[in-house]
Amino acid sequence: MRLPERAGSTWRGLLGHALRRAVCVTGQDRCQDCLLLHACAHAYIFETPPPPGAGKMRKYTSVPHPFVLDPPARSPHLQAGEPYALGLTLIGRGNHHLPYIVHAFSRGARNGVGRGRAPMILTHVEQETAPGTGQWTRIHEADGPLEAIPPQSPRMPPPPDHAITLHLDTPLRIKREGRALGAADLGFGDLFSNLLRRVSLLSHFHTDTPLETDFAGLTQAARQWPGMRAKLQWQDWERYSSRQGRHVPMSGLTGEITLAPDGLAPFWPSLWLAPFLHLGAGTSMGQGACRLDTQQ
Repeated sequence: MRLPERAGSTWRGLLGHALRRAVCVTGQDRCQDCLLLHACAHAYIFETPPPPGAGKMRKYTSVPHPFVLDPPARSPHLQAGEPYALGLTLIGRGNHHLPYIVHAFSRGARNGVGRGRAPMILTHVEQETAPGTGQWTRIHEADGPLEAIPPQSPRMPPPPDHAITLHLDTPLRIKREGRALGAADLGFGDLFSNLLRRVSLLSHFHTDTPLETDFAGLTQAARQWPGMRAKLQWQDWERYSSRQGRHVPMSGLTGEITLAPDGLAPFWPSLWLAPFLHLGAGTSMGQGACRLDTQQ
């Protein structure tokens, strides 16, 4: 079998369909019209409606999803029996639905993946013992119980006293006034305000500890901070959306962003979370993936 170069859209679609088949008990055509909208694992994970009485994003039908997919950064030609590792980050209360997600991936993959509908078998699931440590433990094997570790937040180190590099591995798509920003247009203010908004919304809707900070002051400071140097290129890509019945542009920027140590401290808590949460548009399907290199 062969998966597309950017397989996040494929896996996101598989998860959505399989999760709906696994948990939907009403058979409604639209989740937004369903009596169980705010009590359903599929609706929470995949549709993510604002809760009743939400103070933020009241005019939106959905809020940021509590998951991020990290497919391998390659175009795999898989032979029978060859392993394939798919990364998944769950955020806040999204962790409560891990059993449903594992079940959906297992059933969905078994029914066939990609255009060729080649079946895949979920062999096991591993969980990082603490985010960012690189230490993993097996929590599930095929047809066995799921013994997940209680979720933890990443432990943030102090801001470095030397320049760091943010590597953009999949296209970063950030808009300003309705237009996607190119390599010559992206400033630190655009990058940081997008990230700060994402951290704020995820904490507001998916955790019990909403982010409390000086949003206006940080955003203004980021626009004026001169410590960013970038080496970026534009990467064309689009995906086909079966829901919308059309191709959706997902092009964006890849490359490297170097950040100076002077004046970095106020922005550091959000920047540290960027590799876990991703940046820009399409984060749930693996877009805006980044790595933070703090080595001197």
